[in-house]
Amino acid sequence: MAHRNQVRILYLNRHDKLERTLFRLKQGYELQFHLGPSLQGKGIQVHTNYPLDTQKFERHQFHLLKWQNTSEGDDSDKYCAIILRMSGSFQFHFTEGNNQKESSGYIIVDPILYVGHDNQVLTLDSICAQTFLSKCLGPLDEWEDRLNVSKHSGYNMIHFTPTQTLGLSRSCYSLADQLELNPEFSRADKTFNWNDVARLVEKLKNEWNVLCITDVVYNHTASNSPWLTKHPECSYNILNSPHLKPAWLLDRALWHLTLDVAKGNYQGRGLPAHVENEHHLNIIRQIIWEDIFSKLRLWEFFQVNVDKVVADFRNVLINGEKKKCDTRQNLKVIQDPEFKRFGCVVNMSLLLKMFVPHGNSPHEIDECCGWVHRKMEELNMERYHEVHSHQEQAVNCVLGTITYERLAGHGPKLGPVTAKDPLVTRYFTYDFEEVPFEEEEPMMYQPEKAVYFMAHNGWVMGDDPLRNFAEPGSNVYLRRELICWGDSVKLRYGKKPEDCPYLWAHMQKYTEITAKVFHGVRLDNCHSTPIRVAEYMLDSARRLRPNLYVVAELFTGSEDMDNVFVTKLGISSLIREAMSAGDSHEEGRLVYRYGGMPVGSFAQLSVRPLLPKIAHALFMDVTHDNESLVQRRSAHDALPCATIVSMACCASGSTMGFDHLVPHQISVVEEERLYPKYNPNALPDSPGELNEKCGIIAGKRAINLLHQELGAESFNQVYVDQVDEDIVAVTRHSPNIHRSVVAVSRTAFKDPTNSHYKTDLPTMCIPGKIEEIVLEAMTVQRETAPYKKDKDFINGLPQYTVDIREHLQLKQSRIVTAKETSKERNDYVYEISFENFPPGSVIIFRVSLDPEAQYAVGILRYHLIQFNPFYEAGSITDLKAPSALTHAFIADAANLSLTDLNMLLYRCDFEEQEDGGGCYNISNFGPLKYAGLQGFLSVLADIRPKNDLGHPLCENLRDGDWMMDFISNRLIARGGALEVVGKWFDAMFSYLKMLPRYLIPCYFDALLIGAYSVIVQATLDRMSSFVQNGSTFVKQLGMASIQMCGIGRFPALPQLSPSLKGVPYRLNYITNEKEQCCPSLAAGLPHFAAGLFRCWGRDTFISLKGLLLVTGRAPEARNIILSFASTLRHGLIPNLLGHGIYARYNCRDAVWWWLQCIQDFCTSVENGVDILKCAVSRLYPTDNSPALAPGTVEQPLYEVMQEALQRHVEGVEYRERNAGPHMDTRMRDEGFNVSFGVDLETGFVFGGHRYNCGTWMDNMGESDMAQNRGVPATPRDGSAVEIIGLCKSTVRWLANLSKTSSFPYTGVKGQLKGKEVFITYEEWDKKIQDNFEKSFFVSGDPNDPNEKYPNFVHKKNIYKDTYGATSPWCDYQLRPNFPITMVVAPELFTPEKAWKALKVVEDHLLGPLGLKTLDPDDQVYCGFYDNSIDNGNFNIAKGYNYHQGPEWLWPLGYFLRAKLHFSKMIEEKLYEDTKYLVKHVLSHHYDHLSKSPWKGLPELTNENGAHCPFSCETQAWSIAVVLDVLYEL
Repeated sequence: MAHRNQVRILYLNRHDKLERTLFRLKQGYELQFHLGPSLQGKGIQVHTNYPLDTQKFERHQFHLLKWQNTSEGDDSDKYCAIILRMSGSFQFHFTEGNNQKESSGYIIVDPILYVGHDNQVLTLDSICAQTFLSKCLGPLDEWEDRLNVSKHSGYNMIHFTPTQTLGLSRSCYSLADQLELNPEFSRADKTFNWNDVARLVEKLKNEWNVLCITDVVYNHTASNSPWLTKHPECSYNILNSPHLKPAWLLDRALWHLTLDVAKGNYQGRGLPAHVENEHHLNIIRQIIWEDIFSKLRLWEFFQVNVDKVVADFRNVLINGEKKKCDTRQNLKVIQDPEFKRFGCVVNMSLLLKMFVPHGNSPHEIDECCGWVHRKMEELNMERYHEVHSHQEQAVNCVLGTITYERLAGHGPKLGPVTAKDPLVTRYFTYDFEEVPFEEEEPMMYQPEKAVYFMAHNGWVMGDDPLRNFAEPGSNVYLRRELICWGDSVKLRYGKKPEDCPYLWAHMQKYTEITAKVFHGVRLDNCHSTPIRVAEYMLDSARRLRPNLYVVAELFTGSEDMDNVFVTKLGISSLIREAMSAGDSHEEGRLVYRYGGMPVGSFAQLSVRPLLPKIAHALFMDVTHDNESLVQRRSAHDALPCATIVSMACCASGSTMGFDHLVPHQISVVEEERLYPKYNPNALPDSPGELNEKCGIIAGKRAINLLHQELGAESFNQVYVDQVDEDIVAVTRHSPNIHRSVVAVSRTAFKDPTNSHYKTDLPTMCIPGKIEEIVLEAMTVQRETAPYKKDKDFINGLPQYTVDIREHLQLKQSRIVTAKETSKERNDYVYEISFENFPPGSVIIFRVSLDPEAQYAVGILRYHLIQFNPFYEAGSITDLKAPSALTHAFIADAANLSLTDLNMLLYRCDFEEQEDGGGCYNISNFGPLKYAGLQGFLSVLADIRPKNDLGHPLCENLRDGDWMMDFISNRLIARGGALEVVGKWFDAMFSYLKMLPRYLIPCYFDALLIGAYSVIVQATLDRMSSFVQNGSTFVKQLGMASIQMCGIGRFPALPQLSPSLKGVPYRLNYITNEKEQCCPSLAAGLPHFAAGLFRCWGRDTFISLKGLLLVTGRAPEARNIILSFASTLRHGLIPNLLGHGIYARYNCRDAVWWWLQCIQDFCTSVENGVDILKCAVSRLYPTDNSPALAPGTVEQPLYEVMQEALQRHVEGVEYRERNAGPHMDTRMRDEGFNVSFGVDLETGFVFGGHRYNCGTWMDNMGESDMAQNRGVPATPRDGSAVEIIGLCKSTVRWLANLSKTSSFPYTGVKGQLKGKEVFITYEEWDKKIQDNFEKSFFVSGDPNDPNEKYPNFVHKKNIYKDTYGATSPWCDYQLRPNFPITMVVAPELFTPEKAWKALKVVEDHLLGPLGLKTLDPDDQVYCGFYDNSIDNGNFNIAKGYNYHQGPEWLWPLGYFLRAKLHFSKMIEEKLYEDTKYLVKHVLSHHYDHLSKSPWKGLPELTNENGAHCPFSCETQAWSIAVVLDVLYEL
């Protein structure tokens, strides 16, 4: 029953913004692109750069995906797909026709990592990474000894900082040569190369099961990189980036200030070399403003030369030719691209337009030039103020840097100003001889020197990471906002390799060397790396190592911005850090945030929508470029912090030094000491050696191994419990075997040796059976010499170690005691008391279910295998299965009738109440939509994808068994096949009830989903081949048809003839007598579902074809036709059936819909014409007879049909029985009078009057306040257009039928001009044909001889809604009724006129789901139906506008069928285009049907598809007409 492969469905919709949405997938998954509602029926093409077949990945090479499951019907199953077999980032976009791409997005496919000789898979969630500063590993042949610490600490991944040649600063990230191995790794007698590194990496992978990754640094290179001297174009220098000239000049001035301060030149002004206080800062501020800015005059680089502009203006004014320009633009300074002083210009043409002299005399020209001069001064002043604001920011940033570096307690306290420790870091390189500042500015204009004034790299706090701060338009360098790395030069790639060929080629080689050696890369400074560069380089890397693991640490400030980098670069994991948490609560929240599902989560379907995710995390206790935990918290917190991090369901990591408690940050710049080697016999204070007793290494090894186990065995459910302010409990749970690991950590953010921690700890509860204590450990102190920073080795605090004990029984614990309790049944709980649990301690429990619960879940999973093989894991064969479970559920489902399925799946509250029950009611939620399974599944469908375990339904399941008992007992009480199914549920629930309460929601869902999938298939198997072989949309509509067709406690239909065969019977459970039980059609749920108001003649027969004939339920259709036939009276069938006894004969159209359905039955069912001879047991043989018992008077159906037609021709007038307010409080007395007949001149059926509404638009006013009570909103008296069409269809059919003797009557008798005449059906048909279009078509031509009231025409090229109405204006109203006639009697229409009329409907009435019931231009139009409003507004009070604007669904079906019919008649291309339109329109219905908890289509919507709370949520004719359209397609 289940799809074994994992399939994710991405629904595409117009205007989706997916570029920043993260879609993560695994290799082997199938990704399907489906069209959302906004795109169905459109010529959509999906393109992707994911390589097809064996092609190589090329980022800019897109392929067109081929659509699958295309059909002539709807687009609900149309999709294109890719099978994901390659990791990385892949883009997709879609287009419509030949247009540009509409929308695009990315998918990320995770790499598959392998370790060991046998290439075992290392899942991403099993990663335990440790960072090493490569320069601290010593010669390469010593690396293994030092890395052995990592191996013995349980890590399976080592992250090396760059292994290339370092720059002069010795920073790990300032590389002098990206292509060469750092020569420091070699010895005097032995030179190592990349092959040696590769051999070591491969050995670690094969023998240690450890993978290796390293950094790639694309943003900058060391200032002393030899290749940069040869290729200065690779940098941002003031030759290729002249916008940096002002910033360079300021930088040089600040450098000279540094030199002057260092020399004591400002002592006289109170500024010593040692800056120590706020007063010194104020002096610096004063010097910068008064001495530097005033001398630099930086504003001149941004200003115009006023005299030159005025002179040029004067020259052009006198001699030049004026050019045209756009005078709408403002006059502004145009920046000089070379940034020369006063080099800026203005638009001279615009200037000439703006400043025009009064004449040509010298005086007038001088006057005009004076205006220009003042304007230029004004513009220059604006630029001056702009630069002034830049200078203000520059001063603030300079002083902020000085404050941090020299004054702040948390800063480095650099001491006196020197050339080595300047006031501020230099922003640009300067490798020339120092000269006085005045001589430096000319150097800017000497290309051979300017090219070597290169901008350093750094980062800008709060900047847009997608903006390159070194490019033109940015003033970061001028404003001194860059936190600068003075040892590196920012690299200038341009936008493509051709912009800087050497740099791109050089970095590509660097990338390829790295990818050949290492299993993954960390993107250093990723947020400042140009994305197009990183894309290019990573593409090169993945060509060599397809399963490249890519990690990065982003500082973008938002998850949304993070996704830009993650999606475009295919980042496998984002580095996250526990040190960002300020307390234990926040640390626990990070665990929950970065991975895993809640414990007890629902099993997700293997085929499901693709949902956005957050980036996979590499969650580290501390990263290598941040302060030590000992500095930030306390040494005691290392063990609990590491444990909490390791319990996260994601990759975990640490930095070498954390585990052996190095009490300071290991600087990537300044640290030159070596890491210790591993020696199991090392003493605590051995400076160059470590073993498991040092720091928390022993504890780290245990929790790392546990982390790997939990990741490998899919313990992917997480629960975080904040026991108290310091204690965090993290549970990892396996949903397959239902075992858990619970790690309890007591954090020590403050040093417990000098801080207060409470001793009275709360107890905590652990549900299940504690199998063992995996470990208990606490941080303890030992006798050693005090810590002293070693000069040669990176040593930690020697006095701390971990007292760890592993694999204990509960009674052996020194930390806790436990008391076993039980809430109820098998819900066992341990109450844990902490006896000796000081800060810095952890205890980890392994927990399973109670044995009985474990057995029950195994049995339950065994029985669920029939629905999904996923449940094989952890299953136990049921050797003692109850009889209800000894066979597959499909066998029970196969015995259900479609009427049973109505009961099993659906039935709303009113239907259930009729039987003495009701729908299940959930506290804090309300009653479900259905009592059957669909009621539960509709809610679960919303809960499941979000794992909303806090939903009231889940709470209800955890609190008690009432929901399960409701489902099984309700079915058992029904008896028969439903009882068998009920007992199956009861037996399954008996196992479910044995589980811990927290597991019941997920298994309840699994059970219902499994059973439902079988039931749905069993339902479809009983339907027509059209439904069975149809699209998902067709099948969903087929299922929706089941909602409407059922039988309750009391049969709704009058009894059929006792002589009729094929009539279902049952025993009445009260009288124990045999009674007919024919299913009837409900008009709509929930309002028209039960009792007298369930069955309506009009609704039944508008719906019958779609719901019963199209779905293959001919027997039910026959019985309903014959049942209504028995009620014929006055030549009509009733509108409100009322069991036949309480019927109301107040509609003129239901009989014609009934006749149309008889025709449809005869033409679509095999031997369908046999129905005409079926016996009809007449309830009312005459108009005035009482209701007769079945079989008293019987006639063949054809006689009843003939009577209906004959009575119409004769004409009928009567008053409804029992007329008066006791029957209908809304009616005026005149409204109960009914009349109708046939105009034998035209053949048109007519009837009604202004106080009677006899068609489907039958709303009667009921507001006394608005004085519309008893006034029909839409009387539609005269000849209603759809009745004419139905009549035409009937007489045409009977005319043909009578020729074959299948119908014994050839016509009817009537009175014409006072004489009795016999009119054949053929003649009647011709009369309508001859008169219809000239009577109904509104040409808009004032000279049209057929137009009686040309002044009433307000929409031309339409067909009238009625003909001969009491109010002629109503004839001309644009309404959605004439398309009905176009479908049932298309021969009445000239195709070209019909097409024009349909276009008017499309333009004015078409809504998302339905057709407006009135032209929006009509003065009484109101598109919002609210039956609760009772005010003085005649047109809307008490829902008076029910049919005066709201958008009804069922007329839309006829509109679409009419479009299909006439487009096909006119032109093939038009027909193809119309099919697209139909598919597009119906896509909204598919979307609504899929999302609706009722799983149906509504009666109506308010304007533009807005939900109408007064509408039936699922309506028979709405579903039926859409099925009709799809059948026709």
